[in-house]
Amino acid sequence: MSLADQVRVAVRSALVQAVRSGALGAGVDEAVVAEAAFSVERPKQPQHGDLATNAAMVLAKKIGRPPRDIAAALVAALAGGSVVRTAELAGPGFVNLRVHPGALHVELDAILRAGRAFGRAAAATGERIDVEYVSANPTGPVTVASGRNAIYGDAVARLLEATGHRVTREFYVNDRGNLVRAFAESVRAAAEGKSPPEDGYKGAYVTELASWLKTTDPALLTGETEPLGRACVTWMLRGIPGSRTLPGIRPSLADLGVVFDVWFSEESLHRWGAVGAVMRQLDQGGFLEHKEGALFFLAKEGSIEDKDRVVQKSDGTWAYFASDIAYLADKFGRGYDRLIYVLGADHHGTVPRLKNAVTALGFATSRFEALLYQLVFITKGGEAFKSSKRDGKFVTIDEVMDEIDAATGRKGSGADALRFFFLSRSANTNVDFDIDLAKKTSLDNPVFYVQYGHARLASILRKATELGIAHAPDLSGKAWDPLTHPDELAIAAHLSEFPTMVALAAELREPHRIVFYVQELAQKFQSYFTRLKDDPILPQASERAKPGWEASWDHAKTAARLAWIEAIRIVYAAALGLLGVSAPDRMERPKESGEDDTTVLAAEE
Repeated sequence: MSLADQVRVAVRSALVQAVRSGALGAGVDEAVVAEAAFSVERPKQPQHGDLATNAAMVLAKKIGRPPRDIAAALVAALAGGSVVRTAELAGPGFVNLRVHPGALHVELDAILRAGRAFGRAAAATGERIDVEYVSANPTGPVTVASGRNAIYGDAVARLLEATGHRVTREFYVNDRGNLVRAFAESVRAAAEGKSPPEDGYKGAYVTELASWLKTTDPALLTGETEPLGRACVTWMLRGIPGSRTLPGIRPSLADLGVVFDVWFSEESLHRWGAVGAVMRQLDQGGFLEHKEGALFFLAKEGSIEDKDRVVQKSDGTWAYFASDIAYLADKFGRGYDRLIYVLGADHHGTVPRLKNAVTALGFATSRFEALLYQLVFITKGGEAFKSSKRDGKFVTIDEVMDEIDAATGRKGSGADALRFFFLSRSANTNVDFDIDLAKKTSLDNPVFYVQYGHARLASILRKATELGIAHAPDLSGKAWDPLTHPDELAIAAHLSEFPTMVALAAELREPHRIVFYVQELAQKFQSYFTRLKDDPILPQASERAKPGWEASWDHAKTAARLAWIEAIRIVYAAALGLLGVSAPDRMERPKESGEDDTTVLAAEE
């Protein structure tokens, strides 16, 4: 039970007690009070208390009493309880609450017992959900812009899994149509030393793919376009061994920490007759009509989109929308409760027609969900970089990850930076990604700052072990009593909010809430740690140099504090894990003004 839940139970019990004692007046129905849906939340101003409730405001109309009178009765009824230490009436009827340290100690104990599972719901207790994301055209490497789709989709999938849903991660490969044809002809032209077609693709990666095919399968370059296109898609997905120009879409995404369960081929929908089958179903339902020499999907009265859409062109070829409908039918046929599509904001017009198709297929639109994200603007050297895949001018995620890895000297730091930067903004806002800032190994870099906080926690626990001081023992009851510092209790309260924050971020599909949560946790602990000069967590060298220091040292407080730090580390790592960002145990602390090169994180003296 979270701290808020503990307090909610205490408030409800106090309200029922006030009814029974007559403090709320005669004739008040106890059931109305017991079933009231009120909030218990952290106040905007920390000085107002640990939590606040609007219970009196909610009950005022229900029982016909002024909210301040109800609040006053609630304050009196809460006095002397084991969870709420003090209660204070505020404003028109709010009640500010401060909790007993013991209630926070219960939360810390629950974190230590749950370990890595803290904040997570039991598996397979929710829906079966298919999340389809990235699905970038396989006509070029993964760009930084596509990287935002990948990172956002992956974080949403992680949150859904953490809240008990069974998630399938899916990449839809657009391996047919004009784009693949134009790409294949561009590769053929490069192999022949010619310019690409007018709608073709340029760039070093096209030339390198052409050279690779000339070496491995030259017959493809002189044969029909369709087999060449399939081969080009295969190598774009797989990558050319040893190439940094063409590392492959799959390996690039894996380096970013994005791995899919299903890679679904659009071409397979046509090869196995799925498109024709779903069109027959729609025709029988009266959703298709031949007109103007083409076949249209009809937007019937009451449809979300009121425009008819072509599904088969006048030349007999299927439009892209026909594949979309067959793909929806295939997914629903696999038994998913919910389909989630992660799309760029420029695809917002696709959403209503897909919802129309969902309805035509006989499914509720509530089972379809589109998550839209905004643009990425890249800055390097103080200047904006403009991308164009067709012109061969773009920044790939591999370039950025390699550059940051090289600057920091740590493999994987580039992926961490990309993920943290992109997830630190709501999907509804644009992202300005500064490559130079992401390369910094200083506290100016937000991901470095947060990761450094986890490394500091691990360092303290490691130092305790080196000193022979056991940490994270099985504390319970009075063993937590020495943990009374206001900052320690405030951080414990913050930890208790983690499960609620995970559930909210998953429900709203907003992983940036987890970023804000862990940033606040990092700031709170950093502030506590820097002010703790006269009462250090561990005995410093000067203290250990005194004869018999062990006898005078407060070992009970140290044990409680180390258990508290282990609880922080557990939640810290869990939050970073939901973001797909690593939680290193060791990092050098960056130099600050006035410090020399010997100051490192591992030295907590």
